[in-house]
Amino acid sequence: MALGVSNKTAEFLKMNPIGKVPVLETPEGPVFESNAIARYVTRSKADNPLFGSTLIDYGHIEQWIDFASMEIDADIAKWFYPRKGYGSYLPPAEEAAIAALKRALTALNTHLAANTYLVGHSITLADIIMTCNLYHGFTLIMIKSFTSEFPHVERYFWTMVNQPNFKKILGDVKQATSVPPAPSKKPAAQPKETKPKTKDELKKEAKKEAEKPKAEAAEEEEAPKPKPKNPLDLLPPSKMVLDDWKRLYSNTKTNFREIAIKGFWDMYDPEGYSLWFCDYKYNEENTVSFVTMNKVGGFLQRMDLARKYAFGKMLVIGKDPPFKVKGLWLFRGQEIPQFVMDECYDMELYEWKKVDISDEAQKERVNQMIEDAEPFEGEPLLDAKCFK
Repeated sequence: MALGVSNKTAEFLKMNPIGKVPVLETPEGPVFESNAIARYVTRSKADNPLFGSTLIDYGHIEQWIDFASMEIDADIAKWFYPRKGYGSYLPPAEEAAIAALKRALTALNTHLAANTYLVGHSITLADIIMTCNLYHGFTLIMIKSFTSEFPHVERYFWTMVNQPNFKKILGDVKQATSVPPAPSKKPAAQPKETKPKTKDELKKEAKKEAEKPKAEAAEEEEAPKPKPKNPLDLLPPSKMVLDDWKRLYSNTKTNFREIAIKGFWDMYDPEGYSLWFCDYKYNEENTVSFVTMNKVGGFLQRMDLARKYAFGKMLVIGKDPPFKVKGLWLFRGQEIPQFVMDECYDMELYEWKKVDISDEAQKERVNQMIEDAEPFEGEPLLDAKCFK
């Protein structure tokens, strides 16, 4: 099949009107998207161990499949494809993609520190999909100096790709030795045929050279002014250094109340920062646990643009559906930054309320959300995510 050709034919579109590839033809109709095809094939055999042996195994397998696709594969693509010319190459967007990928790999590395496989004690569909997504990263852009930060991920990947069934498909896997260069802003000049110039042409060139200084001066006058700084960068300096708080939060493993929470309030600058509670408006829709958690994960990923100016905690609450989603956010300034409201559409899905730190009940609620206290408001925590 020639992608972009064969899947546009009338015959193909009759079989699969959406035109998606890859697609699997079945007697009951087509199935498109690689993960959907993998699930279909796996479930076609009763009691397939690739889907685990218990309901919780199944849930964890689905969890890691979504994580592999939405966190690992998506961020590798955001880093790799612009460098190959498939989309605009924007350094800030690349930095955000690499930061998000590192956070995902850190989470995966932590899980694999105590686990040989993602779920249980043998390979499941989650491992197959995770390995395929990591394969693109390891072989295309994630060089050794990058992956060495995640030793358990390295051990896991090389163990998996050297399994006989993987080796049949992937062959001998070699890690990328260099990151593809960023595309040049200007296309390379094409050589032109030259021929002797006439006297008139030489006179014209001399005249142009003489006029160049005037033209360059005019260009300088008309040059665009530098892009204005983010308004938050123009605020008066704050005694609170956000990175210091994030470092304290990350490094505190015991006595969290005594060290991290106390440290937060010692650092907090109510004039330079503000705290906000958020509550998801449509909790009645949160009927599937992993979908709800992925929804929150997507929100945090889209908040990357605010990483320099914010810290957040998002809680998924409840033992049974519908699950509640609540959050706590620390923002630079006294209002939610306008560029965040404009750029992150998720903001409109939440009710926002500024924290009154003079209210001891609200202050205690802040403490509980920072430390993932359980039960929270009388209910267990299904998940807790941190934006830092």
